[in-house]
Amino acid sequence: MGRSDENNPGVIGPTNNVQGLQRGSGKMISEIGHNRRALSNINRNIVGVPPYPCAVNKRALVEKHAVCDRNPIIPVHRPITRKFAAQMANKQTVQPQLQPGPEETKKPIPLISVASESEDCTIIDVDEYKSADEISVPMYVKHTEAMLDEIDQMEEVEMEDIVAEIVMDIDSSDSKNPLAVVEYIEDIYAHHRKTEISSCVSPNYMAQQFDINEKMRGILIDWLIEVHYKFELMDETLFLTVNLIDRFLERQTVMRKKLQLVGVTAMLLACKYEEVSVPVVEDLILISDKAYTRKEVLDMEKLMVNTLQFNMSVPTPYVFMRRFLKAAQSDKKLELLSFFMIELCLVEYEMLKFSPSLLAAAAIYTSQCTLNRSKNWSKTCEWHTTYSENQILECSRLMVTFHQNAGAGKLTGVHRKYSTFKFGCAAKSEPALFLLETRL
Repeated sequence: MGRSDENNPGVIGPTNNVQGLQRGSGKMISEIGHNRRALSNINRNIVGVPPYPCAVNKRALVEKHAVCDRNPIIPVHRPITRKFAAQMANKQTVQPQLQPGPEETKKPIPLISVASESEDCTIIDVDEYKSADEISVPMYVKHTEAMLDEIDQMEEVEMEDIVAEIVMDIDSSDSKNPLAVVEYIEDIYAHHRKTEISSCVSPNYMAQQFDINEKMRGILIDWLIEVHYKFELMDETLFLTVNLIDRFLERQTVMRKKLQLVGVTAMLLACKYEEVSVPVVEDLILISDKAYTRKEVLDMEKLMVNTLQFNMSVPTPYVFMRRFLKAAQSDKKLELLSFFMIELCLVEYEMLKFSPSLLAAAAIYTSQCTLNRSKNWSKTCEWHTTYSENQILECSRLMVTFHQNAGAGKLTGVHRKYSTFKFGCAAKSEPALFLLETRL
């Protein structure tokens, strides 16, 4: 079989010498090398095209600006395509001496190089050539770019906020604990916030009591805190006891000599609601120095549950304390100091103007400031308590005052309780007096 010469640049066969077909072995075989013309001969037959135009090839950046020596530079002002390059080459043969006008000289002139077969020629890529005067960006492209820039700016702002402080998921560690009811915990506390108003009392309900006053109320609750500690009852029992007393006194006029009976009976009801092992009535009579009989205790119990319409399920500050302490990632020291702060508030009549959730949030905030000696209220605490630092500052300042005077007044039951090692000597902490000096 003969060798083809079309790939050999030095061997070019005649353009008009085509021989007939040869017969051989029953096959029709055309004579190779004589029925095809070289690329140079084909190009010569094209009228008006300069000799040896080469195909469009892309080169590296270092070769983009190379200029072939055989043909002059052709000025153009739009992206070069194959068809446009051929048209420009045709114009070049007709008007080789065309000079650019004065306005055209100011515009960037791309370079087109034309070479022979043995050389590669390079033209400017369409994507890389942009004329500021003649190529305009479509409106939808500008709109899309503006939207992308805005999205990038929003993402940068969001990333800055995330880096600054993240609201932590405080329930992720309890996802496998069925008693934590992670699926319903947010709904439960949302319900508590709605119903806590019903558990609050008027901050001036003592005005309708003619035989008792707020000081007597403070003495009673300070004594009940000691009784609660001696009986080793649960924390929930103490907070519910105080709530039952205030709600009953708001609706019922009580004589001074019956006030202690109201306190003892309220603790009995709270124990029946919260405790597993309830103190017997005789123990409560004994602790009150036998001032009342069993019948008087049971009669007062009937009166209280009827007055309160058997409504014992109310959100007390303790309910919110547990949730907010979890949000604050508290340790034992912070927990004891927070309960010390809020038990000081139980004795004070003026603290009835604050809701249970606000009292719990302020107690934790004040304790954090006391331990850290600086303001500390994280985004996680603000998210779960729904209170900002400014909203709880007034209540927190009152707590600092109570802490400062806890061991100096007549009602020192809470201070003595939290001065023991069992409660971490929380009462001996230095008060956060800098909160009293700060004015936001």
